Amino acid sequence: MKPGEVDARWLAQLRAGSDMPPLRPRVPLLATALGGAVIGSVEPGFLAQIVPPRLADGRKALEPATGVRQRGWLLHGDVTQSLALVALALREAGLAHAWRDEQLAVPDAHGERAGTVERAVIRVLGITTHAVHLVGQAPDGRIWVQQRSFAKSNDPGLWDTLMGGMVSAADSLQTALERETWEEAGLVLSSLQDVVWGGRITTRRPAADGGGAGYVIEHIDWYRSTVPEGVVPVNQDGEVERFALVDRRQLAAGLQQGEFTAEAALILCDAL
Repeated sequence: MKPGEVDARWLAQLRAGSDMPPLRPRVPLLATALGGAVIGSVEPGFLAQIVPPRLADGRKALEPATGVRQRGWLLHGDVTQSLALVALALREAGLAHAWRDEQLAVPDAHGERAGTVERAVIRVLGITTHAVHLVGQAPDGRIWVQQRSFAKSNDPGLWDTLMGGMVSAADSLQTALERETWEEAGLVLSSLQDVVWGGRITTRRPAADGGGAGYVIEHIDWYRSTVPEGVVPVNQDGEVERFALVDRRQLAAGLQQGEFTAEAALILCDAL
């Protein structure tokens, strides 16, 4: 947003809230199959609440690290297969978020894919995620925004960018952008004008998952575009309550009144 359109103190608080430490100390989740690479983090006693799942050969898929120099949890075996067992155990213990049957990529500390995991346990395991957003402007300068469905498990009823969604394990950034734009807004990306990458923000903050044991680390790539005159977004997947076309004054007021998700507010303040 341009200087003066939003309060500087509010903007500073918004940005500070997007980069917060965990509520409580966390220890690393280490993949032994990758030489002990860090793939996430957990609260020290969190995984002790589940019955340790076992691999096909009888070994434990998960156990606490016992070395003098290293605290944490060791994940044995193939990363994807072992995380699937852990996810099911967390689900049975009532410690998983809303189950989606959707796999997200699990990166190591260098951003290389180490495996995949069910989306419902990504926060309690402190695994870094990737999302994509699209900011849509009308030719007259007004901005398209969506209200999230009241049935959504995260931020129900809050306002968002024209489109925002996770990059699944099956997606590239481009295919996620195309798929989510259609599913959420019923728009074919090629029908929009001036679609360009706008930037990346990274959020780090505590999450309510697992009784407050979750932690978000998420990279969000956002794009801007112009929605041609006469083109109206129509939701396809039932996850959007409605769309609205607002001017900058209305948008600034809604942002500062807490009507938008934190991610959307960060993006829109950078984009406009």
